[in-house]
Amino acid sequence: MHHHGYAWLGEKKTFDSESIRRPPSQAPTATSEKEVVDRYREAVAVFPTSDVPPIQTAHWLMKPPSVILGTWEEPNGAGEWLGLQLAQYSPRFASEEDREATRLVVLVKAAVERLTWGGDVSLGHYLKGTVFHSVALVTCSPNRAAPDLPCPARRARA
Repeated sequence: MHHHGYAWLGEKKTFDSESIRRPPSQAPTATSEKEVVDRYREAVAVFPTSDVPPIQTAHWLMKPPSVILGTWEEPNGAGEWLGLQLAQYSPRFASEEDREATRLVVLVKAAVERLTWGGDVSLGHYLKGTVFHSVALVTCSPNRAAPDLPCPARRARA
């Protein structure tokens, strides 16, 4: 078991676009509404290559290996990376409460604990203005929520 780190910084408007955050599902039928067909086409075109966070954390494993920002065998290393991500962006967090150092330390400790038993971690914060920061740690080989998803790093080596 190991853990991959992912981060995204972008406009909240992009983050709110559900069709690019969901993997393509069953193709719509010929009688489907135009809106459904358009969302499906957008998901097919954008989801597989986009670094926009997926709605389900485990679906990061469906993204290309190039969006992996780090890989750790041990949860503590992944937790250190998470702490650095939070420290880097916390001065810009829109919520003063979210910027509190004690709260950030608790988030990192909880993340390490969750990774220890094979869980995933996904955090997001609104930054000042219209920007959203998302950071995720995803357990791989296997993932508890999606055990059938292959590890993207191992796919790339194959």
